[in-house]
Amino acid sequence: MALLEIRGLRIGFRQANQNHEVVHGIDLNLSDGEILALVGESGSGKTVSAQSIMRLYPEKLIQYNSGSIHFKGSSILEASEKDMCALRGAAVGMIFQEPLSSLNPLHPVGKQLSESLILHQGTSKTEAAAISLDWLDKAGLRDPKQCLRSYPHQLSGGERQRAMIAMAMLNRPRLLIADEPTTALDVTIQAEILALIKHLQAENNMAVLFITHNLNIVRRLADRAAVMKEGRIVETGPVQRIFKQPEHEYTRTLINTAPGEKSPRIEPGTALLAELKNIQVHFPIKKGFLRRTTAYVKAVDGVSLQVHAAETLGLVGESGSGKTTLGKALLRLENSEGEILFQNTDIAALSRKELRPLRRDIQVIFQDPAGSLSPRMTIEDIIGEGLEIHRIGTKAEHIHLIDTVMREVGLDPALKNRYPHQFSGGQRQRIALARALALRPRLIVLDEPTSSLDRSIQFQVIALLKTLQQSHSLSYIFISHDISLVRDFCHRVAVMKNGQIVEFAPAEQLFSSPKHPYTRQLLQAAFDPLPLTS
Repeated sequence: MALLEIRGLRIGFRQANQNHEVVHGIDLNLSDGEILALVGESGSGKTVSAQSIMRLYPEKLIQYNSGSIHFKGSSILEASEKDMCALRGAAVGMIFQEPLSSLNPLHPVGKQLSESLILHQGTSKTEAAAISLDWLDKAGLRDPKQCLRSYPHQLSGGERQRAMIAMAMLNRPRLLIADEPTTALDVTIQAEILALIKHLQAENNMAVLFITHNLNIVRRLADRAAVMKEGRIVETGPVQRIFKQPEHEYTRTLINTAPGEKSPRIEPGTALLAELKNIQVHFPIKKGFLRRTTAYVKAVDGVSLQVHAAETLGLVGESGSGKTTLGKALLRLENSEGEILFQNTDIAALSRKELRPLRRDIQVIFQDPAGSLSPRMTIEDIIGEGLEIHRIGTKAEHIHLIDTVMREVGLDPALKNRYPHQFSGGQRQRIALARALALRPRLIVLDEPTSSLDRSIQFQVIALLKTLQQSHSLSYIFISHDISLVRDFCHRVAVMKNGQIVEFAPAEQLFSSPKHPYTRQLLQAAFDPLPLTS
């Protein structure tokens, strides 16, 4: 008997007294010790299907139109809420796609991890803290003791994701549902996390439902794969067979979508757009009852960079290496020392009022769309907010421009009256991209802009960014851990480690002959990851 069995499952969302069906009769099964990958486009129904296994959606929002879900022979859809509470986090663990919206902002990470152990295993607070510390260390946190005391907002995106992974693993579940668990991680930590999941799966004979858009991970981690499109499973089978002999046209499209191996080159003599000179961002470490500063965390330590017109500058490195902090310093969202020159103006010396007109020219797309989009605003209001603030055009022109940028990023303008929570993670990322593009800026800081997108949509977005770059002479700072995308998209690449630039070179040169040992380590983890599953 299968550990998990889904038969003919149809799921709909209740909207204005109507049932909008998003999952159309899927069949899935998963045995002990097996890894099943669920792949497909954002909005195809992967996450809805997975979260239904734990019945995480409110009953007033979701409706199970037909079908069944059985775990260890027991019906999930007929179980009481008390039985489901005992199941969640114990027999079935889940790693969510967006850790910032999944972790409680009011409690330290350590308390949230310990809570699960105390609830399901009855451990003491002291023992729970020790186990939590051990799992944070296994998940790759550089300073697990500090993480225990930290609140979610004090951690980087990758650190929050690793804390979420540790939380899911604490009770050694029979089934682990991993919804894009390596999305926010750099390639070196990604390989470590995948190896950890593989090790725990073998050690505990644990089943894993692995939701991802990264086909390289699927090929090297999973035993079987199920391909989902528009709420239907279009193909299921052993991974090796699917990659060698895909039967469905959509599966073939996913497999054949791959980045180029040749990096673009910047034209000689291109004008300089922005320059950072000796940027330093140091965060104080305060201890004691009086909270006196005893030391500093050097998040960015003397970084100098240049960005040219119509250039894409790649910024890579581990989570916590200072990439996002450097981007925020350029945007004047983080206090820093040093010079920030934009079109020969030192914006570091400008007041907030003087800086405001330049905000239109320098935009940002944040890593976590759930945390950067207001849940109280419609998509139309979110995209059009900048147009109103900068008094660009009339109301009719706003509507036309909003519709245009929504189409550019692959969103239906008919959805503009919806709210962010009504979209998938990948769709929310596209909304954030549309918001930035609406102002037609000169420079955009892209902080992991494609991390939550499936592979086919990733390259559509990259192709769109390239087109916009050529037509509008746009410049990008592309912060990413996806080395293959960086190679395909970026003219030059800066490698960051511990707040410093350890290597800075044209992309073609860096990928063909990396100089620094850390750069070579990154490239090896990206292009020579886990061995193929047998």
